[in-house]
Amino acid sequence: MINLRSIRFRKVGITLLIVAGLTLAAGAGAYAATKMTLFVNGKKSAVEPVSIKGVTYVPLRSAAEMLGASVSYNAAANSVTIAGKPDKAPLGDRGNEAVGSVNGEAITKNDLYNAMATLGGEQTLNNLIQDKLVTQEAIKKGIVINENDIEAEIASIKKQFPSEADFEAALQQAGMTLEDLKKQTPMQIRIRKLVQPLVKVTDAEVKQYFEANKEMYDQPEQVKASHILVATKADADAIMKQLKAGADFAKLAKEKSLDTGSKEAGGDLGYFGKGVMVAEFEKAAFALKTGELGGPVKTEFGYHIIKVFDHKAAKAATFAEYQAEIKEQLIRQKVSARSASWLEELKAKAQITNTLNKG
Repeated sequence: MINLRSIRFRKVGITLLIVAGLTLAAGAGAYAATKMTLFVNGKKSAVEPVSIKGVTYVPLRSAAEMLGASVSYNAAANSVTIAGKPDKAPLGDRGNEAVGSVNGEAITKNDLYNAMATLGGEQTLNNLIQDKLVTQEAIKKGIVINENDIEAEIASIKKQFPSEADFEAALQQAGMTLEDLKKQTPMQIRIRKLVQPLVKVTDAEVKQYFEANKEMYDQPEQVKASHILVATKADADAIMKQLKAGADFAKLAKEKSLDTGSKEAGGDLGYFGKGVMVAEFEKAAFALKTGELGGPVKTEFGYHIIKVFDHKAAKAATFAEYQAEIKEQLIRQKVSARSASWLEELKAKAQITNTLNKG
C-alpha cells in the first residue's frame, strides 16, 4: 500500500497534495476554480488540477497511474486503495532462468539473488565497496601488484609458522586452500602499500622490541630427526634389522610407520628443540650423533626408531641478525592498526551508494 501523504507533485515550487476520494471538490459554479498544470516525475500531465478556495484537487487515478500505481474504489466500504508499482526483478528477464526446482516448481536466479541479498548481501556488498575503494586508490597512486609480490607475501606468511606442515594445518583449520589465500593476498598488499607511508618505525623502537623479546630470537639446541613408529617391539626390531642391512629409512617410514603426520614425508620431523617431544623420545634423539640410528624407544605412542640428520648447538641471537625482520614486523603491526581508520577516511571522501544498507 502507498501512504497517500507521501505522494507529492511539484510545479513551480508549489507542492500539491492528493486528496483521496475526490476528483473535483465542488459542483460547477459553486466556487471560482483556478486551473493549474500538473507535472509528475518531470512529465506534464494531461490532467488539470484545480485550486478552489486555497485547496488544490488532483484526479487521484490519473496521478497514481502516472507513477506506476493502480487505484481501486470500494463504494461499499467508502475507501480508496492504491497498489504500488511492483518491484522489478533484480536480474531482469535473465533472472527468470531456473537454477533449481522442487517437485517441478522452479527456483529462479531472482529467488536465489533475493535470498542471498537477505542473508549476507549487505556484508558482501560492503566488502565489494571496500575492495573497489582500495583498488581505485591504488590506481591513483600507481600501485600495481604482480605475481612476485604475491609470492613474496605468501613466503612472508609462511615464515610465521615453525614448518610447512604447520602452515598447511593453519590453512586447513581456516577452511582455506593455498589458492584461496593467493586470491586474497593482492588486496592485503594494496592496503599495506597505501597505508605504510602513513606509519613510521624508528630504530629505537626496533632495538627496544629486540631487547624485550631476545629469548624468542635466541636459537636453542636443536636436532633434525626422522622416526618410524610401530605398535610392538618385535616390529621395531625387525625394521631396525632391515635398516642396519642398508634399507632406505624414508621408504620404510612410508610403508610401516603409524605416525600419519610424518610418514608421507619419510618420517621427517624437521628441527625441534627440547620440551617439544615426549621425554623418552627427546632424550634418545638428543643423545644421538648426526647420521646415527637409535631405538627402539618406547613411549606412550608405541615403539620408535630414530635417525638424526643434523644437530644445531644453542646460539644467542644478535640485534644485527634480526633488525630488518623485526622492523618489517613492527611496520606490519602499525599498518594493521592504522588500516581501519584509513578505510573510514577513504569512505568519507567517496560517493558511495549502498541500497542494501539497513542503517
